[in-house]
Amino acid sequence: MKRILALVLSAALMMSAFSVLSGCSEEKGVAKTGEVLYVYNWGEYISNGDDGTMDVNAQFEKETGIEVKYLNFSSNEEMYAKMKSGGMTVDVIIPSDYMISQLIHENLLEKLDFNNIPNAKNIDEKFRKPAFDPTGEYSVAYTWGCTAIFYDSRYVDEADIDENTWDLLWNEKYSGKILMFNNQRDAFGVAEAKLGYSLNSENQEELEACYQELVRQCPLVQGYYGDQIFDKMESGEAVIAPYYNGDLLMLQDGNEYIKGYIPKGANTFIDSMCIPTCCQNKSAAEKYINFMCREDVALANAEFIGYASPISAVVEQLDEEVTGEFFYPDDSKLAQCEVFYQLSDEANAFLSTKWEDLMKEFTEKTR
Repeated sequence: MKRILALVLSAALMMSAFSVLSGCSEEKGVAKTGEVLYVYNWGEYISNGDDGTMDVNAQFEKETGIEVKYLNFSSNEEMYAKMKSGGMTVDVIIPSDYMISQLIHENLLEKLDFNNIPNAKNIDEKFRKPAFDPTGEYSVAYTWGCTAIFYDSRYVDEADIDENTWDLLWNEKYSGKILMFNNQRDAFGVAEAKLGYSLNSENQEELEACYQELVRQCPLVQGYYGDQIFDKMESGEAVIAPYYNGDLLMLQDGNEYIKGYIPKGANTFIDSMCIPTCCQNKSAAEKYINFMCREDVALANAEFIGYASPISAVVEQLDEEVTGEFFYPDDSKLAQCEVFYQLSDEANAFLSTKWEDLMKEFTEKTR
């Protein structure tokens, strides 16, 4: 979830990196094998060599001779739609929990051969057989975190901050300065948490109530965004936004006045590495997952992206700046949160229809 910058810039940087990598593998590492591995991940969700950090994909290429083609998506739904269309080649994907459950249900994931992924033993036991993959055969945890509310402390009154509610996102005092999630599952999840419902409710009366709550919020919202929240919050164009807790430090890099908190009822997510059935190079894919579970590599990723690591040995090596309660909520806070599960086709269809209706409402408002 996800440390996302402008994808065009990211793509340009990665293409530049690829041109450098070819020489690196041949001169100082294993000779190129001619193999190509396609990795599909959230944008800016891996250590890429900036500011002296490890360039993870370059290091993998250097050690294995396997060329990495690294592609980005901005939501689970975008990733799913592109996979279903059959119009792309991909060997490793890193989706979130509820989407992994759906992919398993639709037979779109390969079972992993853990004989080829010995470093998976580094993953803490509590992440090895999650509810969305109860046998632990299809996924290996990459990061975890919670949804949160970010706010600009220069403009938002501390008296309006209440970790027991999501009311700040409906506060008329900040009308036109509030951002909202740009995907239906997260947006409805916020409304469900606000109203005290389960984040996995399939009760149509409850879902309708959530829709009405989002309609009530609509006139206050500047826009529904994903990666754009960084520019808008950092510039002060917006002062309140829900997003993912691991992005706090990145936001603060652009605006030191941004603070965050995890309200009651927030979504707890786990993003995991999987191999889709459309994979063309399963052996290389398992090598890559094994590499990503290596302690030094996992540490580099945790330091760079800011999200919680599922490897205790990594957490113990991190600076206190990124291991506080906001980034690693304790059990009492997590007990107030909920994981997304796969919804029925009927519930998803209902949400999709209501989401389209909400976007029409917003379009009418902004005309």
